[in-house]
Amino acid sequence: MAKPEPKLFTVVRSEYVTPNMLRVTVGGEAMKNFPKDQESGYIKLIFPSEHGRLMRTYTIRKQREDEMDIDFAIHGEGEHQGIACKWALNAQPGDEILIGGPGPKKLASENTDWMLFVGDMTSLPAISVNLEQLPTDAKGYALLEVQTESDIQPLNKPEGIQIKWLINDRPGQDSNALLDNIKSLDWLDGSLSLWAACEFSSMRNIRAYFKDRGDVSKADFYVSSYWKMGLNEDQHKVEKRNDLDAIEA
Repeated sequence: MAKPEPKLFTVVRSEYVTPNMLRVTVGGEAMKNFPKDQESGYIKLIFPSEHGRLMRTYTIRKQREDEMDIDFAIHGEGEHQGIACKWALNAQPGDEILIGGPGPKKLASENTDWMLFVGDMTSLPAISVNLEQLPTDAKGYALLEVQTESDIQPLNKPEGIQIKWLINDRPGQDSNALLDNIKSLDWLDGSLSLWAACEFSSMRNIRAYFKDRGDVSKADFYVSSYWKMGLNEDQHKVEKRNDLDAIEA
């Protein structure tokens, strides 16, 4: 089945959720034909460039009948900010943006005794949706790395999910930080569902750790990198493909 053509959306408003998380709400005529119930699915923001079109991937944080929210983790300054981040910082009501998608939802497996979510600010929107949609009796942990204490935000979650906020003002600098915190957890009994998304090097360390443990089934295992230190999304895609090829070789 052919992918739907990208459609033109209009910026409705923007607001800071926390000092380093900016929410841009888009809507317009394109929402009339946009599939329902796509929270945690991904979309492609499309930007013109001298080399054609640049696409940047983001999660649908909230969706309503006539609009949807996209959360942007703001890091870096000036020339160190990517094209999507710069766009979000300057977005004004009435601005237009071409968006492709949606792509598949990224939801954790719920067929286990307990759950572990691990991520930094780039995956916080997807983890937030996961937590909101869990059954009320779900239990486990969410390890969430943010840049400052002010970036901690209230999240809807089952009582049995314990959130551990990790403060790191230099995201991507220490590839062992998230893994070290995973190892410090009090392990629960029974089968585990793992959902982790973060910087590339951190992802590889987490993936290797759980593969060595061998106690998470493939169906209950989602580990992905959402970015890599020093690379833009196009370069990161190449690294992800090379990494996947090396695993499958």
